[in-house]
Amino acid sequence: MKISVILAHPDPSSFNHAIANTTIEVLRQNGHEVAFHDLYKERFDPCLPAAEIAKDALLPSEIQRHCQEASEADGFVIIHPNWWGMPPAILKGWVDRIMRPGVTYEFLENDGGEGVPNGLLKATKAIVFNTSNTETDREMNTFLDPLETIWKNCIFDLCGVRDFHRRMFNIIVTSTVEQREIWLNEVKETVSTSFC
Repeated sequence: MKISVILAHPDPSSFNHAIANTTIEVLRQNGHEVAFHDLYKERFDPCLPAAEIAKDALLPSEIQRHCQEASEADGFVIIHPNWWGMPPAILKGWVDRIMRPGVTYEFLENDGGEGVPNGLLKATKAIVFNTSNTETDREMNTFLDPLETIWKNCIFDLCGVRDFHRRMFNIIVTSTVEQREIWLNEVKETVSTSFC
C-alpha cells in the first residue's frame, strides 16, 4: 500500500516527530510505500494564491507532486499538535492547497445548489495523531473536540475516506519518558492494524 504521512511540528525533538518516525518505521517494516512530508522542514508554503483556486489551475510542480501523492495514496497518517483547537497554520495551508477540487473531491452537478460533495480519494483509511496539553474531559466537554470534526467530517469524509481513527495524546508537557514509550507502542499497534 502507498501511505501518505504528513507531519506538522516545527521542533525536531518534539513527540510529534517521535510519532512520525515510529509510524514510518512500522509502515516500512510492514512493506508499505511511504510518501513522507515534514512540512516545516520542507518549508511548505501554506498560502493559497488566487491563481490556484480554480479547479483547472496550473499548479507549481511541488504542489502538483503533493496532489498526485494524495490521489494515489491508499491511506493517510496526519500528525500534528492541537493549537487553539486547530492544526498548525502550515498544515491548514497544506489542506487548502492539496485537498483541492478535482483531486480529492468534486461537487455533483444538478445537486440543487446545496453543493453535494463526491469524494475522489482512493484512500480508504486515515489516521490522525494529535498531541495536546489539554485534559481529555475539558477537550470534549468545553471545546467539543473540534479536531475530530475538522478531520473526520470536514476533510476526510468529504473526500470519500470513511474509515477514520484519531488519537489525542495528552498531556504532553508533563508526560514522562515511560508514558511516551507506552504511547509510541500504541502508535505501532494502531498503524500496524490499520494498514495490513
